[in-house]
Order: sequence, then C-alpha cells, then structure tokens
Amino acid sequence: MVFKVLIVDDSAFYRRRVREILSEDRELEIVGEARNGQEALDMLIKCAPDVVTMDVEMPVMDGISAVKAIMTRRPVPILMFSSLTHQGAQATLDALEAGALDFLPKRFEDIAQDRRQVSGILRTKVRLLARRKGSLSRTIPSRSNRAPDMPANAPRHSFFRSSTMLSGRQDSVTLPTVSSVTRSGKKYACLAIGASTGGPVALHKVLARLPATFPTPIILVQHMPGTFTNAFAQRLDSQCNIRVKEAADGDELKPGWAYLAPGGKQMVVEHRGPQPVLRIIDDADNPATYRPSVDVTFTSLANIFGGQVLGVILTGMGADGREGCRLLSQGGASIWAQDQISSVVYGMPQAIAKEGLAQKSIGIENMADCIITEMAV
Repeated sequence: MVFKVLIVDDSAFYRRRVREILSEDRELEIVGEARNGQEALDMLIKCAPDVVTMDVEMPVMDGISAVKAIMTRRPVPILMFSSLTHQGAQATLDALEAGALDFLPKRFEDIAQDRRQVSGILRTKVRLLARRKGSLSRTIPSRSNRAPDMPANAPRHSFFRSSTMLSGRQDSVTLPTVSSVTRSGKKYACLAIGASTGGPVALHKVLARLPATFPTPIILVQHMPGTFTNAFAQRLDSQCNIRVKEAADGDELKPGWAYLAPGGKQMVVEHRGPQPVLRIIDDADNPATYRPSVDVTFTSLANIFGGQVLGVILTGMGADGREGCRLLSQGGASIWAQDQISSVVYGMPQAIAKEGLAQKSIGIENMADCIITEMAV
C-alpha cells in the first residue's frame, strides 16, 4: 500500500529535504507541497493526502491555525515539526491540542546524529500516522473548563535504540478489550503510567478524569524532549483535578500528585529514610536507552513497592516498558495495556500483551474509570 504525503513548510530548502527523505520509501508518495497553512487547505481536496507534515511557524496561516482548520473540515493525520525551545514547546502543545497526532524536532540533528537513523525515524513516523487516517473523525477541538483533548508526543535521538524498533507492524492480539473492571481488593502504593507516540492525548484523557482525592502518587514516563516536559506538566496541572509537576530530584511522593519524568534524563524511586523519594539521573553518556525510560522507572518501582503497583502502558512505538513490567509482574503487581484500536501506535502495549504480562486490555476512554474502580478512589 502506498500512502500519500503533503509537505507543508515555508522553507523551500526544508521541503526539499523532507521530500528527499520520504521519497526513499516505496510506501510513501509525495503528492504535493505547500508554503503555508492556507495553501495546505486549498490542496487537501485536490491531493487527498493520507498524512501531512506541518511546520509550526509560517506566514499567511500558521501551523496551529492550519491544524484546527484541517481537523474541522477534512481530518487527516498530521506530523508537526517544531523547535526545541520553550516557545516551541508551547506552540507544539497547542498544535497537538488542536488535533495533530505527533511531532518531531525541526532540527534533524536533535533527532539523531546518524543521518540514516534520522531518515528511518521520519519515514516510520509518517507511515504509522498515515495508517491512522481512517480512525480520525471531523471534530472541532473542545474548550471545556478543564481542558481540550491533546494528542501526540515528541521523540529525539535519546528515545530510540535503533530504527529496527520502529517497524510499526501490528500483529494480531488475543487479549480482549474490556470496558470495565471489578475491584480486585489489592492494596496499592502507586499508579505508574508509561507512554510514547500518542501519549499526551492518552495521558490527558486518563489524568483529567482522576479526582483530587486520588489515594496514591502517580508516576508518569512520557517520551518527550527536556524542553517540553515542564510545559507539558504545567499544562496538565492546569487541566486536572490532581496536581501534576515535572519531577525534581528529592521529590517526596504524595497522594494525589503526578510526577512527570524530565525529558533527556532518567527517573527512579528510592528510599531515603522511611519515605520513598524521586531521584533524577542524567545519563547522557548512555545512548542505548530511552531518556526517560519506562523500563528504568518501572524497575525501580518493582524494587521499592513490589506488588503494590498498578502499571499501565499506553500508546507508543517500540517496547519500552516490557522489561519493567516483567519485573513488576514477577513481584505481583497489576499490569494493564491500552487496547489496539484506541492506540495511535500499538507498539508498547502490544509488547507487554504478546509477552502475557498485561492482565487487561482497555480502551483509553475507559481507562480512568477502570483505574478509579480498581484503586477504590
């Protein structure tokens, strides 16, 4: 199957660069180029793309406005290109809030140092998002009191072990999806959630439903650059009844608080005296792992809390979280996975489902209610 791509950027040089990379993939066909959001809108019907790559900052109509218009008129998966700055983080989160599914740093050297790896990541993301076209619906982003839904996340080179992890192939899944659960009666000390591609929308949908009286700390690991995690945590905090913060070294874990792992670093839980605290580790010299890594954080939780953890793996590429979930499961922890149909990319949830580690497969719309029921909120 060949997927049609529309490239939108005001820079002719950047359009040419993206075209060259994507054209190397026989599954991708460049059907058009636009210099701004308005041109992109004009070309939608003519080109009928399966996926759009979109710059944030453009004349005439910027990327955020274009995403809103596209998702209202003719929904199509959109991959944003963004600068890794605080301003870029805010703009990208706005674009994701408007309906874009994912984003990548505009400077390709921020994705990976190896050009072949950069090209592989970009092509794979475009293919994966193109496959989601049929699941999109025509909607106007909501502006409720608490918040609109927010899709997508942001990887850079530290998130990927190799391009072979990004095949995007989806095997059949035997674990049936459930919409509700019966409380098991287990005692929990922590809720832990890992996510990658598509994670911000999934995290928002879960966290926005949790009450301020949530009985345990919540540990969040979302693959995202360091310049984005603080802005993302602040945005979630403004939209949720629980409190959300970017984790800092030495944070004591409190009930009703969610701690988001800082991008580009590792987050572990350890004992310093009687109270579990967070430790933030800068392991920039270790290129072999995701930063932050679900496996690293979940392994520390297994060591500290044993079976008193509800671990949840949401949408994302690759298999980060599989080994951490294995250790948690061996200690008696409960492990849940987001189901295939509601995942933007079914890589991470599939990895634990195929290993028999996931006890339940749950659609994202029902995940929060199931968590509330299980943890007796």
